[in-house]
Amino acid sequence: MCSVNKKTILLVEDEALIAIMEKKLLENKGYTVHTVSTGEKAVETIIEDILPVDLILMDINMPELNGYEATKQIREFNKDVIIIAQTAFALSGDREKVLDAGCNDYVSKP
Repeated sequence: MCSVNKKTILLVEDEALIAIMEKKLLENKGYTVHTVSTGEKAVETIIEDILPVDLILMDINMPELNGYEATKQIREFNKDVIIIAQTAFALSGDREKVLDAGCNDYVSKP
């Protein structure tokens, strides 16, 4: 297991099975992972400083408040936290769209 100095990740994922698998994978690598299933909960967690977060893995395609809008709201209050968008839509122009929303980068997921 690699040492990651117990970095804390906020995993924002509305699909329960994906959240369970990603959380387990990241915890096996030594990260502390907290999960929320909505964009609203992600914004609340960051704005209300509920827990210290080093990285946000933000699902983009969520009902109600999607990852783009959640990221924009988080950026109004926190410009420093690293936000990596996770999307199954790895099409031309998607990288620019997540960067425009305020994400630092994105990864595609199967």
